[in-house]
Amino acid sequence: MNNTVAVADYGVIALFFAVMIGVGAYYSRKSKSSEEFFGNDRSVSWWMSGTSFYMNSFSALAFVMYSALAYKYGWVSVTVSWLSVPAVLIGAWFLAVRWRRAATGSPIDYIATRYTPRMCKMLAWLGLPMQFLDNSFKLLAIGTVVGVGLGFPLFWAIAISGAIIVLYTFMGGLKAALMCDFIQFLVILVVVFTLPVLCLDKLACMDGGSGMAHGFKVFLDKVPDGFFNFTSGMYDWMYMFIAFFLVFLTSSTNWPLIQRYASTKSEKDAKKMAYLVCALLFVGPPLFFFPAMAARVFLTTPIAETELNSVYAVLCRAVLPTGMIGMVIAAMFSATMSSLAGNFNAVAMVMTNEVYAKIDRNATPARKMVAARVATVLTGVMVIGLTFVMQYAQGAKDLFDLSNQAFSVFLPPIALPMIAGVLFRFISKRAGMTALVGGIAIGLIAFAVGGWYPVIRGTIPMTWLTSISTVVLLIAGTYIFPDRADEKAELDAFFKKLSAPIEK
Repeated sequence: MNNTVAVADYGVIALFFAVMIGVGAYYSRKSKSSEEFFGNDRSVSWWMSGTSFYMNSFSALAFVMYSALAYKYGWVSVTVSWLSVPAVLIGAWFLAVRWRRAATGSPIDYIATRYTPRMCKMLAWLGLPMQFLDNSFKLLAIGTVVGVGLGFPLFWAIAISGAIIVLYTFMGGLKAALMCDFIQFLVILVVVFTLPVLCLDKLACMDGGSGMAHGFKVFLDKVPDGFFNFTSGMYDWMYMFIAFFLVFLTSSTNWPLIQRYASTKSEKDAKKMAYLVCALLFVGPPLFFFPAMAARVFLTTPIAETELNSVYAVLCRAVLPTGMIGMVIAAMFSATMSSLAGNFNAVAMVMTNEVYAKIDRNATPARKMVAARVATVLTGVMVIGLTFVMQYAQGAKDLFDLSNQAFSVFLPPIALPMIAGVLFRFISKRAGMTALVGGIAIGLIAFAVGGWYPVIRGTIPMTWLTSISTVVLLIAGTYIFPDRADEKAELDAFFKKLSAPIEK
């Protein structure tokens, strides 16, 4: 085995980038309007949309933070990852068809009708920082992997990764992102099935044996006690419940994922897409995270607590032959590029249709197309800049918990009114704005108070606080600001639309 990065590895990575850019260039000729650029023509097959949804639901951040969990705690990483299965399944049952019927121009355009145009505009402006933050976590993860795996300075790893993602998304829009997602899915499959085999061989060699069965026996004999517990340490069942809740809110209301529901050819396809995602989310985690668990046994030098976020890159360098290191790094790029490309396109969609189009109301299709591409570049620049800030602020903090802490403040006040708006008719139009603004305000005040009482800033208490506050404000706002006759008529029309099947 060769644990250094060779010319062949760089060749694999260069070929991968060339294919991605080539796909973007190909679809750049096909995206003639902003509708095609954003997938509003509803022409995407369920299997391609499902693969894209799956690829958008994780990134190199998953390989980094979940591998750190797997190395430290063992099966906990699988438990946490499996939370996505019921989260997406619930979304498929109750929201898939509703999102397809409600979101026609952008993932949040229905807010203007269901609630108020002012809330739609505020949600766009508030949702943008959330998307930037989410994307920055993912870009920081790929920068960490590439920085360790290739020996690049982390600064340049982040900058180059971000620039390439912006380039092919800028050229080809959603269709390019979808095709690249599928290609990247195939690249990841190669790594997912190869790396566990090599780790088992490494384990078998530890006592002079051979074969996968022997390697697995060595693994079972040498893992620490409690390594297969479903929970451990701070990751108890209460934490799991809160993590599930946040995953549900994210998978149900994240702009690019709503976009995947809305872009399918039919309502039946929207549900089939979600079922495919659930199957992939169930099968994948044990394969993905076994190498990090195995590394706890075969790595001769234990990884320090402050270096756990680099465990995946370290174990890859320990077991992979020349050429395969490049394939793994390409897979890491695949995971992040697919997720970020979809997010960049969805964010650009909102910026174009909910911000630019409201300013330039007489915009021609050509001007909207230019605005779509400019918004894509601006999104990329913002994400790269925020990633640099996070790089220096991160320290040795657990990335999984760090991301959950950030989302616990903003996600419930943003996501709960979105979901409630398509499920419950009784909530008044102005109650949505009350819950959105009030929930975020309470979260920010609590975060500030957490400077004196740090426990308040924890993921669990903050999620409970912002979620309960948002629900209370939705109900209270309904009674404080009841709908007028004209508003009731608008809501009746909105829910009549939600109850009417549309096939295109």
